[in-house]
Amino acid sequence: MQRGTLTLKELESLVDEGEVDTVLCMFTDLQGRFMGKRVVPHFFIEEILGEEGLHACLYLLAIDMEMEPLPGYRYASWETGYGDFRMVPDMSTLRWCPWIDKTVMVICDVADEETREPVEVAPRQILKRQMERAAALGYTVKAGSELEFYLFKDSYEAIAESGYRQLRPSSSYIMDYHMLQTTKDEWILRQIRNGMLGAGLPVEFSKGEFGRGQHEVNITYADALTTADYHAIYKHGVKEIAALNNAAITFMAKWTMAEAGSSCHMHSSVWNADGTESLMWEESAPHHMSETFRHYLGGLMATAREMSWMFAPFVNSYKRYQLGSWAPTAIVWSHDNRTCGFRVVGERKGYRVESRLPGADANPYLGYAATIAGGLHGIQNRIEAPPMFEGNAYEAKDVPRVPSSLHEAIDVFERSEVAREAFGDFVFEHLLNTARQEQIIFDNNVVTDWELERYFERG
Repeated sequence: MQRGTLTLKELESLVDEGEVDTVLCMFTDLQGRFMGKRVVPHFFIEEILGEEGLHACLYLLAIDMEMEPLPGYRYASWETGYGDFRMVPDMSTLRWCPWIDKTVMVICDVADEETREPVEVAPRQILKRQMERAAALGYTVKAGSELEFYLFKDSYEAIAESGYRQLRPSSSYIMDYHMLQTTKDEWILRQIRNGMLGAGLPVEFSKGEFGRGQHEVNITYADALTTADYHAIYKHGVKEIAALNNAAITFMAKWTMAEAGSSCHMHSSVWNADGTESLMWEESAPHHMSETFRHYLGGLMATAREMSWMFAPFVNSYKRYQLGSWAPTAIVWSHDNRTCGFRVVGERKGYRVESRLPGADANPYLGYAATIAGGLHGIQNRIEAPPMFEGNAYEAKDVPRVPSSLHEAIDVFERSEVAREAFGDFVFEHLLNTARQEQIIFDNNVVTDWELERYFERG
């Protein structure tokens, strides 16, 4: 048993001893946030794991960031009455929540209230279906997330009351790999690293990043579902740890145009069916890339534009893609070249591709689902990766580009035959409506500070 994780028998003993008094039952919504209930442990053990189960309103898979029910979904609407679904605990994810006293947490899958069949539009289920497609072809996809965030000196409440003006990052200068400045932030970074280890997340290290107050914490490689679970728990936990310390942390892709954006570099590789042998390395091949690797990379690149919404789901996401900003603008690949959209790194069992397209605001379940869908498309159709790019990809000519706006991303996603086929019509339309509604809300219901400053007097 991995440190920080628990069995049901261990939970029962801890409850009897008074060491646990709360169970967090959670699932992620389409925005990647944990939703759920705080449950008394005896009720969890006797009822939720028994016949009663746990129930929640299915509108939670049809809302925006403000918890507003959105129109346009077949799955849920005012016309269908917004009934309930079942939350089914995946007991393999039961673990301590060390930053909250006497609390454990478990990730739930979402099931139909009557049939108890999986709800296909739930993000975790969307990823599971892509992993099943890979398994049917004899593959396991392993993955790792590198998440960046900004740390601020004031609380979430204080920042909100200020109107998000004059924010105070934890550092006054760029802190990339900087040991002195990261020591100043160690009071909370240490809590984050140790909290994640205590929750059974295999954290490797933390480091300063290129922005003022920007950090990165890396988590060890695992299968794609486990990594997505780690990613979701980590992101949620980091915010909670910040809030408990009267500080604030944001995973916005671009909180200000004056600073580098926050990325979520998604590493992935293809292994055999039981996950014991990587299929990426071939000693005598050009760049040591096996045929499987070439086709997998070819699929990722061929679908990068049309799947971009799965990696960059919000209006703000596209502000991150700036020339010379460490975020990619060109859909090209190279060996260990950080100007490219795809970066090939590692060797032998560690040989993998890093997609630099996702921002820190990506829903990990949807991001890895899109990664697997694109990679399988390349393998099944034997799509060769283009020649390796050399040089500064920001200056590349005549190459595909990352969409420059949510409008453009929705347009190419809507026309994606690969996404529709991989996810199925019902799920695809649900995702497409989510993207459309986010854009509609911004276009039709928002007046920005930029508009007030530009047009209030002079317009």
